[in-house]
Amino acid sequence: MRKSAAKKRALLPDTKYNDPMVTQFVNNMMWSGKKSTSFRIFYDAIDMVSEATKEDGYEVWKKALANVMPSVEVKSKRVGGSTFQIPIEIRPAKRIVTGMSWLIGFSRKRSGRSMAAKLSAEIQAAYKNEGAAIKKKEDTHRMAEANKAFSHFRA
Repeated sequence: MRKSAAKKRALLPDTKYNDPMVTQFVNNMMWSGKKSTSFRIFYDAIDMVSEATKEDGYEVWKKALANVMPSVEVKSKRVGGSTFQIPIEIRPAKRIVTGMSWLIGFSRKRSGRSMAAKLSAEIQAAYKNEGAAIKKKEDTHRMAEANKAFSHFRA
């Protein structure tokens, strides 16, 4: 067991938007250490979003990410032989990571075209509060609401 918690490493901001969150998103999207490919996919997706919405693609991405981030989750806890789903507030850092992973994961599951096109389609859907990532967030919130009665088991 560690003596102290691991220190959070600061992420360098990306070159285009000067935002560490973009770097975090790209790091989550990256496969096999191909960061430059991941950045290219992200920037292409943002360009596609700005063409489609006639708005700043970066701002649309930030709003889409904010729409996708969940505020509560359910955790399983075993109490007296039975397992309960207990709703728990999510800390801010985990909200961001969860939202990013949902956006990326559901982008990958979309059919057809390039990853940039799939990512831009998912970002646009999340911006309009529709799409698979938003459905996942709503399902999570609905499950937490349904199990509110067990919130007194919280550790």
